[in-house]
Amino acid sequence: QLQLVESGGGLVQPGGSLRLSCAASGFTLDYHAIGWFRQAPGKEREGVSCISSSGGSTNYADSVKGRFTISRDNAKNTVYLQMNSLKPEDTAVYYCAADPPRIVETMCVMTPSEYDYWGQGTQVTVSS
Repeated sequence: QLQLVESGGGLVQPGGSLRLSCAASGFTLDYHAIGWFRQAPGKEREGVSCISSSGGSTNYADSVKGRFTISRDNAKNTVYLQMNSLKPEDTAVYYCAADPPRIVETMCVMTPSEYDYWGQGTQVTVSS
C-alpha cells in the first residue's frame, strides 16, 4: 500500500522552528518529486516548497523563501521541511505529496493537481 506519513508538526511560538518529515512506505521516492503544501482554515491549499527526485532542484513560495528549507534523504525514503522564523500566518495543516514516477528528472512544480499521492497532514500552529 502506497503511503506518505507526515510528522513533526506542533505548537510553536513566533520566531521558533519546526522540522517536518514526510516518510514513504510501500514505494520508493527515488523517482518522485515531492511537494509540501499547506491549507489554513477557509483558504485554498497552497504550495510551500518542492524538490526534484534527486534533490538537484528546489522551489519555494515567496512567503517562505529564506525561512524554509526542503531536503530529502532517499536512503531513508524521507523528505524534510525545515521551518525557521515561523510566523502566525504559517499556521496551517501541512501536507506532503509525491508526483507520478519519472525516469527522466524534471523540475518540480508547486501545483497540487500535479501530485498523485498525499499524506494525511500534520498541524502546525504558530502562536504566543
